[in-house]
Amino acid sequence: MSITYRGTVALITGASAGLGAEFARQWAERGADLVLVARRLDRLEELAAGLEQRYGIRATAVAADLSLPGAGAALRAELDARGIRIQTLVNNAGFGSHGPFLEQDPAQIDRMIQLNVTAVAGLTRAFLPDLAADGRGALVTLASAAAYQPTPAMAVYGATKAFVLSLTEAIAYETRRSPLRVLAVSPGPTSTEFFDVVGSRDAAVGRMATPEQVVTTARRALERSSTPPSVIYGLGNRLSALASALAPRRLTLAVAGRALKA
Repeated sequence: MSITYRGTVALITGASAGLGAEFARQWAERGADLVLVARRLDRLEELAAGLEQRYGIRATAVAADLSLPGAGAALRAELDARGIRIQTLVNNAGFGSHGPFLEQDPAQIDRMIQLNVTAVAGLTRAFLPDLAADGRGALVTLASAAAYQPTPAMAVYGATKAFVLSLTEAIAYETRRSPLRVLAVSPGPTSTEFFDVVGSRDAAVGRMATPEQVVTTARRALERSSTPPSVIYGLGNRLSALASALAPRRLTLAVAGRALKA
């Protein structure tokens, strides 16, 4: 079925580039007003102005560092003060790093957990009551193909995405009697700034997807008559996740370690 988001507001985190910007474009194309959140206000304002002009929607840019404690509640309070109600939440912000856990910067580990885990949980808890009561929008989280097995050389990143996947699927079950659609989308390597931040292409295992392909997969999953709790982009990633579930854990770990050049 085809879904319109006209008359709703979608909050998209990490919206200044990559998957976040593509979520913004596809939701604006379907009539949603937007709240675009990231640290780089100049890029957000440029994206917001372009989407408003092209699609005739309203886009609000909000600069926020979601890696700070209490970021979810603070953002909710700011939007309440502006009189903005959210019907769709896309938890897209996140980052990863590559290398042995022993050599990772402790401050970077803390920031990654705060952004990939704590902020996702905090934002979801802050806005979920309104999302479930309204039911016209959706809750979307960005997990990863890395969520389906341990990821040596990306140990913290993989663990954070396993949390996101598990949390989202559990919420999908808990809210199954509401009209809200809840989805975790798990892409493999995608052509975004992600690997620039990671600092290595060794983590790019498998065929590179485009942001449009990943977001279209998520949107089409939401448009099904019965939305699945999670979806994996790409046949190779789906087969890998299935193999990881069926194979002995030790074998899965060894395969992942070789693939990620741990």
